[in-house]
Amino acid sequence: MNIPFEPILFGYNINIHLVLEYLAFFIGFRYYVLLRKKSSDVISSNNRLSIILGAALGALIGSRLVGFLENPLVNISQENIIQLLNTKTIMGGLFGGLLGVEIAKKGIGEIRSSGDLFVLPIILGIFIGRVGCFLSGVNEFTYGTKTTFIFGMDLGDGLLRHPVALYELIFLVFLFFGLKRIRNKSTLKNGDLFKWFMIIYFTFRFFIEFLKPNVFYLFRLSTIQILCLICLLYYQKTILNLFKNAR
Repeated sequence: MNIPFEPILFGYNINIHLVLEYLAFFIGFRYYVLLRKKSSDVISSNNRLSIILGAALGALIGSRLVGFLENPLVNISQENIIQLLNTKTIMGGLFGGLLGVEIAKKGIGEIRSSGDLFVLPIILGIFIGRVGCFLSGVNEFTYGTKTTFIFGMDLGDGLLRHPVALYELIFLVFLFFGLKRIRNKSTLKNGDLFKWFMIIYFTFRFFIEFLKPNVFYLFRLSTIQILCLICLLYYQKTILNLFKNAR
């Protein structure tokens, strides 16, 4: 199989990344519905729906905004503007969704944590989407810098590059089963599982971004890395409690 993988169906080229992206949303949501049926959700159905809508709106705005900020100095043209409007990133979606949930909860007066049920479906959805990123090769900005490392791959431009999407797929497998085991075996407080997912995933993305040909801005960090630091500051109390308990 060649990368980028561009299957042809009935004479039409199929955008495999787009197909898997929609599949990720569908399977992730169905998995969430299944988990909710099996759990005793302390949040009412009406409030849960409001929270989901808040998360969806926040994720939509956040993914587009951060996607635009990754290339803020692009030349202004009709083609580039259309491309920027279609640019989105899961990091902006996650953090925007988090803010959207918090705003929705304040609006409906819900004070209980609501994120734990979303953790495993989100990881599953990201995994499916990243398969699409990997198969798209250099057609999607998830490829790595040139390398002579043993894992270097030709992602479609004839150069050996870090397969960053593949690295993330391996990481997501460990993250999924690790957090699932923690959920089943430990007595975490409500909301802690989602906090740890955000902390671990955003920390991973902060470091993996150094392997991508990003545009680096303040303190030689990319937009995604700056967002990662903002997220970790948001959860600083949880992180400090971890170090306090470790001592």
